[in-house]
Amino acid sequence: MISAQEFIARQDRLLAQCQPKSVCIIPAASTVTRSRDTEYTFRQNSDFWYLTGFEEPNAWLILSNHPRYGESYRAMVVQPKDKSAEIWHGKRLGAEAALSRFSLDEAFELQELEEALLESLQGQDNVYFALGQVDAHDKLFTQAITTLREAPKESLAPKAIHDVSPLLHEMRLFKSACEIATMKAAAEISARAHARAMQFAKPGCYEYQLEAEIHHEFAMAGARSPAYSSIVGSGSNACILHYTENNAQVSDGDLVLIDAGAEYQGYAADITRTFPVNGKFSKAQRDIYSVVLRAQKAVLDALAPGVTLSEMMVLSTEIITEGLVELGILEGSVADNLEQENWRHFYMHGLGHFIGLDVHDVGNYKIDGEDRPLKPGMVITVEPGVYISDDSDVPEMYKGIGVRIEDDVVITATGVDILTADVPKEIDEIETLMRK
Repeated sequence: MISAQEFIARQDRLLAQCQPKSVCIIPAASTVTRSRDTEYTFRQNSDFWYLTGFEEPNAWLILSNHPRYGESYRAMVVQPKDKSAEIWHGKRLGAEAALSRFSLDEAFELQELEEALLESLQGQDNVYFALGQVDAHDKLFTQAITTLREAPKESLAPKAIHDVSPLLHEMRLFKSACEIATMKAAAEISARAHARAMQFAKPGCYEYQLEAEIHHEFAMAGARSPAYSSIVGSGSNACILHYTENNAQVSDGDLVLIDAGAEYQGYAADITRTFPVNGKFSKAQRDIYSVVLRAQKAVLDALAPGVTLSEMMVLSTEIITEGLVELGILEGSVADNLEQENWRHFYMHGLGHFIGLDVHDVGNYKIDGEDRPLKPGMVITVEPGVYISDDSDVPEMYKGIGVRIEDDVVITATGVDILTADVPKEIDEIETLMRK
């Protein structure tokens, strides 16, 4: 659980990076229509949640370091208390309660938004806002700027508009101890779900039944929503990287690739495991699986502060290429295949990505055009894979096999901490679990 003090500290850190006489304006997410008069389950904007922990829609956060406010100014615009709306859609915090809960200087109701924006913007030298994300937010923001610019007396509009996203996203890239603990909880829930799916699996089950086992474990542990659409691909469906139909019946002898992670208190987990539905790897499945596992373990051993994801990608491609040459899937020397990048026919994606409040989390992978060295506090996925489609020109026994193995890791001062280590990935461990 992220404390109220940590949210305030994040606001202070953001303001400290802004130029003098600045205001930061951060809108919350709105509800999204699913069909006609139904809506998707509300999910807060990640930047807004990072700064506030507030889970209601349509709110706005206003922060300023202008001297007229003293050291700092915090205000929030929230939905008004409304007895009728609360009967139908749930309780609202309201401005009065928000004032004390979030240690605000002022709190406004949503109908006061235009006035609150004008008041906070006027007389500022700089405004920080993320233009281009939500049209409705852009319209409200630009209307306020235009009104101030067209005022009959001397313009009170800010002199410069800055994108707040780079500042916020650099902050979000480095996780605090509380964030890592929350992500560890999300990872543990997700690990139990993957183990549960392995134990449920049997020839003749359906991919959506495995998905249901995963999601049930998430919800029962307090993670009501997956962090992303779960992938459950059996047989050759495992070779479709973002397969989400999850409607096929699983045949005896199939491998099943499950890529699924829980979202817990806003933070994502992201795990992939591949296992035989009948509980026993065939020789061909074992061959491919062993190549991918060897690559992943080599990367996990090599990860440390100072290395780059690109360097780790090269390491994984070297090991995968060696393995595919040994199996006769790639012809010729390892050096020639690496030079020609022939591994791309079977390993089409990157090694990993940042993860946090978003499953593909914010943060720059390059600085001034150069690959960014990893640093303690960053959390990344490590997910090499091999995917051999049915129409590949390879030995018959390897066709239709797709394998990915993915873990979430925190970069530490000396290496990594594997958050998702609780779910088996060694061949004998998977087979033992599935026998139970």
